[in-house]
Amino acid sequence: MENIEIKKLTSSDLNQFIELICVFEDVFEMKNFQIPKSEYLQTLLNRDDFYVFVSIFEGQVIGGLTTYTLRQYYSEKPLVYIFDLAVLTKYQRQGIGKSLIQSINSYCKDLGVEEVFVQADLVDDYALDFYRSTGARAEGVVHFYYPLG
Repeated sequence: MENIEIKKLTSSDLNQFIELICVFEDVFEMKNFQIPKSEYLQTLLNRDDFYVFVSIFEGQVIGGLTTYTLRQYYSEKPLVYIFDLAVLTKYQRQGIGKSLIQSINSYCKDLGVEEVFVQADLVDDYALDFYRSTGARAEGVVHFYYPLG
């Protein structure tokens, strides 16, 4: 798709970060979601281990991804975890998600990151096919979690 800008957000891009969170809310069909306070979101944007990339079309955020950097003790090179990635439904299957993946991978490679990784639910065939189509390698792992309240 032409005229799509991929942009890494900086600490001065709070409004676009909020727009991206609204994209996540829409695409992930989050019921009764209440966005955190702007002050909290600003603290995330200020962090040097949190990256946000957005896709912009005609001045509107139509997709993006968020990542966290994980410093490790097995290597001096960090890992980067893609926490969320979404593109508004009407813009999907037009290469925007792939452009976002290429952008974060290129950015992280320049930083000397060892690996970028993401998780997808086994029942989410669309996500699995998408990540495979971008060159990601799948691992056979099970994700466990502890609900704390």
